[in-house]
Amino acid sequence: MSTAGVGELGAVVEVLRGWQGEELPLQLHPGDLGWFWRFGAERTAAATWVWRRDGEIVAVGMLDEADWVRMSIAPDAQRDEELAERIAADVADPARGVLIEGKVFVETPMGALVQELLFKAGWNADEPWIPLRRDLTEPVPDPGVRVDVIGAEEAHERAGVQRASFDGSTFSNDRWFAMADGVPYADARCLVLRNELGESVAAATVWSAGAGRPGYIEPMGVHRMHRGRGYGTAMVQVCAVALREMGASSVYTCTPGFNVGAVATYEAGGMKQLPEIRAQYRNA
Repeated sequence: MSTAGVGELGAVVEVLRGWQGEELPLQLHPGDLGWFWRFGAERTAAATWVWRRDGEIVAVGMLDEADWVRMSIAPDAQRDEELAERIAADVADPARGVLIEGKVFVETPMGALVQELLFKAGWNADEPWIPLRRDLTEPVPDPGVRVDVIGAEEAHERAGVQRASFDGSTFSNDRWFAMADGVPYADARCLVLRNELGESVAAATVWSAGAGRPGYIEPMGVHRMHRGRGYGTAMVQVCAVALREMGASSVYTCTPGFNVGAVATYEAGGMKQLPEIRAQYRNA
């Protein structure tokens, strides 16, 4: 186990792409690393933990925060006893360097053996998150709105809608450029939806994992001054259209279970709920 070096991030992203599949438990998506890349490559590398066996990557963890790690495990190793025991030990012991002391959270694919080991060690299930998915086999109806794919000249608009959609957001022009310089962004698009006056009222970033694999929305938001007018629903449909054009087999995202408004918006945009997922936590 080690953190990824900056030069290794491309290989990590490629491995994550290969782990995406329709019949697999939800995994850490390349887009998760891509969105984190707004903080720069060095910070992304420091937040990315890699487990290897004989030089091959078998698990990847990304620290959303110092007390929360989200993990992806190779599909053929999710019930591997040796790997599960190693991961459980590494996340439980602050001396290993993955998580801090005190209350911490670990998110792994539902059904992975490491979850059973953590429960046996006294960990608890956290609040539910709701995954949502839409199959992209068939064409997606055009929502009939104006959407622009954002480049460098319009980065300020993408950043502005993000800040106006999420309280406390620190997204900025500089962070957009850092994200756009990241390896995962080669398979991504930033989208801005405009109203009839041309104002930017909603925005999202969509991430492909390659043709025939699930695509991902992270994040999506509606400007707080323009809510309640159907822009969120239209934005969901726009994301689906864009990912289908990029060759994605489906589009998915995940939102906290308590955010009933977000769940309703995604459903109105044609996505369907999947079984809830829960991280595990250990009290201090």
